Amino acid sequence: MLRPQDLYVLLKLACPSQGSWTFASVGHELGLSASAVHRGLERAASGGLYQPRQKRIVPSALIDLLLHGARYVYPAMRSGEARGLPTAWAAAPLSEALVFSGEHAPVWPDAMGEVRGMAIEPLHPSVPDAARRDHQLWELLALFDAIRVGGPRERALAGELMEKKIVEEGGE
Repeated sequence: MLRPQDLYVLLKLACPSQGSWTFASVGHELGLSASAVHRGLERAASGGLYQPRQKRIVPSALIDLLLHGARYVYPAMRSGEARGLPTAWAAAPLSEALVFSGEHAPVWPDAMGEVRGMAIEPLHPSVPDAARRDHQLWELLALFDAIRVGGPRERALAGELMEKKIVEEGGE
């Protein structure tokens, strides 16, 4: 069974700019150990989401999971107001496509964050640090959060943008 950190690893590998990589390099970028990345990709391979011989995700399977099942398997845990990094519709690319009042912005709690809003627990505690270092990963994680916490309009647009980023830009 996939763990939240496994989905985190798959989203990192789905980033269009992700070139050659090792378990150690992905682990370092995500704040995970190389063995955690390896075990996560083994679980992903058993579910048909990753091809170990080609060292690549299966974009269509990942999209299917993200759009139709992940919000039920990895529900968003909200914990009140906090300072943090914007996510979901408060972060790019949705913030550029939707008019947002700025009140109750969904955020990942983070001491260095500059936005106050509704706290949403990220897939893994290291998400805010990794997102600051990798804008493409931040966008995919924010789109995933929009699917987890958004209404029908936000989920639909997030799904379209995520599919475009993973399948078209990442290449299948």
